[in-house]
Amino acid sequence: MFGLLKKLSYPIGIDISDDSLKIAQLENKGRGAGLVSGFSASRPEDIPAGSGNWQRWAIDTIRQWISAGSFESKEVIAAMPAKDVFIELMKMPKANNDNELQNAVFSKIKQKLPFEPEQSNIMLKYFPTIDDNILVIATQRDIIERHLAIYEKAGLAIKSMSIWPVALVNCYTRFFGRRQADIESVVMLIDIENDCTNVVICRHKNLLFARTIPIGAVQQSDESAVTRLIMELTNCKRQFSSMYNNFQIERLIFLSSRAEDRDICAAIAKKLEMPAQVGDCLAAAETADPYRLARENKGGKVITGTPIDRRNNQVNWATAFGLSLSS
Repeated sequence: MFGLLKKLSYPIGIDISDDSLKIAQLENKGRGAGLVSGFSASRPEDIPAGSGNWQRWAIDTIRQWISAGSFESKEVIAAMPAKDVFIELMKMPKANNDNELQNAVFSKIKQKLPFEPEQSNIMLKYFPTIDDNILVIATQRDIIERHLAIYEKAGLAIKSMSIWPVALVNCYTRFFGRRQADIESVVMLIDIENDCTNVVICRHKNLLFARTIPIGAVQQSDESAVTRLIMELTNCKRQFSSMYNNFQIERLIFLSSRAEDRDICAAIAKKLEMPAQVGDCLAAAETADPYRLARENKGGKVITGTPIDRRNNQVNWATAFGLSLSS
């Protein structure tokens, strides 16, 4: 009986991109999820993205964080950066077996891939959704191996590699989709990162649509960029409607907490003519002491990065939190 009251820590979620690194661990607190520990950092400007120095910076930074933070394990769930993942929604091709289906899917997407379409170097997965549709996910094997090497050299144990759309769905269902009415609702999740905007459409836990738009927070001051973003989001809505005739998007949820995003969120909701809300996962996660994370480890050395601070948060934690909740 008393064992049921014991806190259960989820794996560490790692959200790594060319320009930033975020790591967070949550725990099950019964009716909600609580924050165990987390850090974030931006890539130093003198280190080229994707370079050997970038890899060493990521390895060293993760090691320091794990040593300095209050993480309760070294087991992690990670995801490839959104820019390195190709996602396509399509009708299920006709095939007699799995091998034929795999080849048919690859044939349909190979001309659209943003990287060399060498099938031997591509990790290809597809997920059935609804109405005979499938969501196709493709990425390069050598990029996956590069990321796995970072985690291994940092002394972490990889539990699994997930994908960012699943992480966003996890964030939504755990923090903002907990009412009985939410189980049947179709929502569009919008995640505004620095260099891109990630879009997911889901019916509670069921992932139906995902796309990355290469327009992010850094372009918010450019009115034309905001207009293009709204056009791309409109296209996402239109494509979803064409593929899912019996479903309608009921509301928008912006998985963001930065104050400067709020005006953009309001403009997007107005143009798309849909009700909307801002879902701040950092505010939704419970913690007994939000300021307990120290900037120094036991040896007194200042670590690279910043512990999570609710008072002046400018970091989007949706993907890192959602990855931690993926188990």
